Amino acid sequence: MALLPTFTTLGSGPTVLMLHDADGDHLTFAPQVETLASAGYRAVAWDMPGYGYSAPIEPYTFKTLAESCLTLIDALQGGPVTLVGHGMGAMVALEVAVRQPSAAGRLVLCAGGPALDAQATEDWVSPRLQALDAVLAAGGSMEALAQTLVPQFIGTGALPEGVLLANHALSKVYAGSYRRALEAMPTFSRGAEALVRLHVPTLLVGGEDDRCTPTIALQALAQVLPDARHVSLPHVGHWPQLEDPEGFDGALLDFLATRRVLH
Repeated sequence: MALLPTFTTLGSGPTVLMLHDADGDHLTFAPQVETLASAGYRAVAWDMPGYGYSAPIEPYTFKTLAESCLTLIDALQGGPVTLVGHGMGAMVALEVAVRQPSAAGRLVLCAGGPALDAQATEDWVSPRLQALDAVLAAGGSMEALAQTLVPQFIGTGALPEGVLLANHALSKVYAGSYRRALEAMPTFSRGAEALVRLHVPTLLVGGEDDRCTPTIALQALAQVLPDARHVSLPHVGHWPQLEDPEGFDGALLDFLATRRVLH
């Protein structure tokens, strides 16, 4: 049995569980926790194993991450939940839905999902690992890493407050956990043959300026998933929910209000 990960929660109503990227923790969904709670939902944002106060897991794989997420879903006792995954969190959300379709009534995949090919994965992971190695070799901190990485991957219209929060969240990540998450990302193995059978209402949200998960990758994923639609936010990079919270929240709330949960 996986250990229960730590999480924050606010509000009451249908459960929306938010899964952050490798680049941050639950704080990267801080604006959405308040928005969702105000709109009549129970907003939950976890700290992925090895992040925040969540215990690390061994081995560190998408299988064990999904098991940890399912343990949390069971503990929340909210019936099928809406899973909102950002970056690597989108991959975890998909893994959960494939393994236990009854756990996820809806999916929101934000700037994440299977890469188009091995080169796309390399383009996402390598700059982060190289920056981590360089910072640590120079005796620097995760704060220095955040100041190096975040400006590279935001969009031209990013909300300054959102950029500050992205920096703050990444600066709090443990270096060892960050490395393990990055090394795990290329092992995500759910391809079209598994995803085409995933009959779950799905919203894909990305930024037009995102170089990690470009628009073409989300459009391709939307063609594979049987019940999916794609929204692209202009002048936004890899943190849509922080760079344009108004646009992201609008798309999210519209999806939650209009798409029925499949049981």
